[in-house]
Amino acid sequence: MSDTSHATPTAADSGQVDSQQILKKFDKESDFRILGGFLGKAVAAIAIVFTTFQLYTAVFGVLDAMIQRSAHLSFGLVLIFLLYPASKKWPRDSIHPVDWVLAIIGGITPLYIIGMYSQLVTRAGMPTPLDIVVGIIGILLVLEAARRVVGIPIIVIACLFIVYAFVGPYIPGRLGHRGANISTLVGHLFYTTEGVFGIPLGVSSTFIFLFILFGAYLERTGLGQFFIDISNAIAGRSVGGPAKVAVLSSGLMGMISGSSVANVVGTGSFTIPMMKKLGYKPEFAGAVEATASTGGQLMPPIMGAAAFLMAEFTEIPYSRIIAAAIIPALLYYFGVWAGVHLEAKRLGLRGLTKAEMPKWKDLWQKSYLTIPLVAIIFLLVTGYTPMRAALVAIVLSITTALCASGVNLLRKKPVAFKPIDIIAGMEAGGRGALGVLSATACAGIIIGVVTLTGLGLKLGSSLVALADGQLFMTLVFTMVTSIILGMGVPTTANYVITSTIAAPAIILILRGIYPELGDFAPMIVLPAHMFAFYFGIIADVTPPVALAAFAGAGIAKANPMKTGLHASKLAVAAFMVPYIFVYNPQMLLFNVTPVDVILMVLTSVIGIVGVSAGVMGYFRRSLHFWERPIFLAGGVLMVMPGVYTDLIGLTVLICGYVLQRLLKGPVVRQKLAA
Repeated sequence: MSDTSHATPTAADSGQVDSQQILKKFDKESDFRILGGFLGKAVAAIAIVFTTFQLYTAVFGVLDAMIQRSAHLSFGLVLIFLLYPASKKWPRDSIHPVDWVLAIIGGITPLYIIGMYSQLVTRAGMPTPLDIVVGIIGILLVLEAARRVVGIPIIVIACLFIVYAFVGPYIPGRLGHRGANISTLVGHLFYTTEGVFGIPLGVSSTFIFLFILFGAYLERTGLGQFFIDISNAIAGRSVGGPAKVAVLSSGLMGMISGSSVANVVGTGSFTIPMMKKLGYKPEFAGAVEATASTGGQLMPPIMGAAAFLMAEFTEIPYSRIIAAAIIPALLYYFGVWAGVHLEAKRLGLRGLTKAEMPKWKDLWQKSYLTIPLVAIIFLLVTGYTPMRAALVAIVLSITTALCASGVNLLRKKPVAFKPIDIIAGMEAGGRGALGVLSATACAGIIIGVVTLTGLGLKLGSSLVALADGQLFMTLVFTMVTSIILGMGVPTTANYVITSTIAAPAIILILRGIYPELGDFAPMIVLPAHMFAFYFGIIADVTPPVALAAFAGAGIAKANPMKTGLHASKLAVAAFMVPYIFVYNPQMLLFNVTPVDVILMVLTSVIGIVGVSAGVMGYFRRSLHFWERPIFLAGGVLMVMPGVYTDLIGLTVLICGYVLQRLLKGPVVRQKLAA
């Protein structure tokens, strides 16, 4: 991986143990059994075969949808029940007999669809008693697998939806429906591409798996450490350097990572102790890492795998989606950066010394590590399908790493990547796909109930009615819904849920505003989906259930709720930007010229600085309590689209700046800062 040395190996080791415990506590996907001996090799072999199947179908052509997805789920259920115990009390170094039984049943149940495929097609809509029994077992296994890997929240939501399917006739008002019996519900959820085997699992079995495998190889080549080193070189010596390093490195890691919590632990184990050593409070240090890591899920090109689902749901090309996400993601990170800078100035914190900085010469020698990442971005932009781009990038990452290792071997330097790592990467890819696999299969149950009952449109129209047809209030209600639904649910699943439940409300309003565009115009559909996606992600740093913030608090040894509140303040741009791109689709690059982009980014940047100053309570000096609303109002007006709002906002901010020059700061805040 990396030849970076540590001054105190024991401390580093201890920190690694702590970080792994924190990761397992807040990220259930990481809390798996550690198996040795024959069992370990057997499970590794299954994961490798799983990856081989996925690569084979990616190279030679994906199978029929139901067959491809059934095989994908079969492998996943076997590995989940072998790797994830049902209870914390069950052994972690061996496999409980119950899990052996569930693994066997979990492997066989989806294969029933493959074995009986032709018969199931001919009797579509008329399942036999055996079909119903197998379907019920399959649905229960999917729910149990998701409980073990993803957690309780998504199971509660899925079960509520199943109950809703049965009790529809007893629900008054617009949410009522004619109901479904066992045969109809099981047939819809397990034997069609509308339920468990729907679009989410389909994307997991194609695009997402390959990108997870690509990420697994990138991690083995040492790219993560390179990102930290390059971030240190760029920002380490500036004011509050380590915090800015956290922002940069987490944003870079987020491009290849699919988990906010894993990103927090991966980079936070390094950046949070540095921030605390520099003088940041533990709560703020944990919040910086949590906010930056969560933003990684908004950063193209991968966006926590949700971009692939968005492309399928909206039928908008993947390359167009990642292009639309660029400006909002950059503004998000600029907002975090501005908050970190102002806090560092308020506390008078220094950057790293020259001796603590990595050398550019050493970084240049490792720059080859970025070749696969640059290549996949280039391929996606130039029109390659995500699957083909991922395949090329995987081959390129392996080839590049082996060539570099060969050169190091000739120079008698440490070899970071060996041929055996190719097999190890296949195992890591198979294991790494289990979280997304279980989440998308379970989310398919939710989508299946929605399509069967028409709940999506019902909820959308209900939200619009509650908002009295006003766009702003519809956005507010959708924001609250997305944050609540996103609590405790991983990136991919929370997008599936929020886009199904919350996005239709925004689409209904936008169709009325832009009737000339048609019902499915990208300028209507994409802002709605992006809005729901953003606020589902921000749930990771929004109390009371803020998993990324709580993980950062665990590493920083800080109060979790205070860390979550600090993280929410740093993520203030993320609470503003989605509203802006719904009102002004130019931010998503619709009907925009280069001049429009420059002006929009410039005014937004100035506005975010103003908002950050108001939130953090500092600009050139600490702010009086009555100065904060001035900077907040000016900043919000600058971010809002429109020439008049920009002029008014700029005038207000100039007044705030003049006050900063003329008046002294509050004495109490100065003492606290000192």
